[in-house]
Amino acid sequence: MTLSRMVHIVVDGDACPVKKEIAETARAFKVPVLLVSSFDHLLREEQGVRTIQVDRSDQSADLYIANHIVRGDVVVTQDYGLAALALSKACHVISFRGRFFNDQDIDFLLDTRHRKAKARKAGHYGKGPRKMTDEDRRIFQHKLTKLLRQLQENVSL
Repeated sequence: MTLSRMVHIVVDGDACPVKKEIAETARAFKVPVLLVSSFDHLLREEQGVRTIQVDRSDQSADLYIANHIVRGDVVVTQDYGLAALALSKACHVISFRGRFFNDQDIDFLLDTRHRKAKARKAGHYGKGPRKMTDEDRRIFQHKLTKLLRQLQENVSL
């Protein structure tokens, strides 16, 4: 059984800065990619990458992904809510910067997001995320490669 029959990479594509790295890595492992985004973003299909565009409403891409992922899929997102949903379906979840989300830290991350949203409503604004660097992209690709290699080794057992 090949890895591609066992797993898909599903990408929250609206603000994903590592689409190229995902496509390259997925092709190397022959793993299909599903890139989900709203109609506001221009997506290009390429070898091994299928695109789905959903309406512009706030959570449409997240809901589409949550309804189409299955156990063992790799989900690429920065969204903690989507990460929590994917973890509940036994998916592997990685951020655009290569951070793996897990059951042990997701509640803390959701709580932190909630506290920051309350602070913003009260007029307190912090800095946004730092700019994505080439080093961040290399780290992401390295961690995605490592994950796919581990999954491939487990499949072949």
